[in-house]
Amino acid sequence: MMIIQTTLRPGQKGTKALVRKYGDRPVCVRYRYDRETGRRCTTVELIEAETAPKPKSRPAETAPPEPRPQRLGVRVHYWESDLRRQVKEAGGIWRPRHKLWELQYDDVVALGLESRVVATDLADA
Repeated sequence: MMIIQTTLRPGQKGTKALVRKYGDRPVCVRYRYDRETGRRCTTVELIEAETAPKPKSRPAETAPPEPRPQRLGVRVHYWESDLRRQVKEAGGIWRPRHKLWELQYDDVVALGLESRVVATDLADA
């Protein structure tokens, strides 16, 4: 059984003759010892060939995700019961913390409430 006693990189003491022999191809030089016979073997690890890395294949083009509909905060006073009913029917959600109705942008435009928009996006609030 042989054991590795020393591993040297090119240019270190003990590798210069091998670097002259093999050029810039050596990666490392190893000295292996056989305990039974007392022999020392010198091995050289060489670079045989180099290739450029292949670009990673991209997954098939998929459609970009649809943008999340923008939710807007709209101020509707409590005495505006007819307008409040219209907002509810359009899918409006009451946000008591903000004291605003949350509606999608398309519904705000359809109800003509652009002038009452207070918060631009309640989804992150």
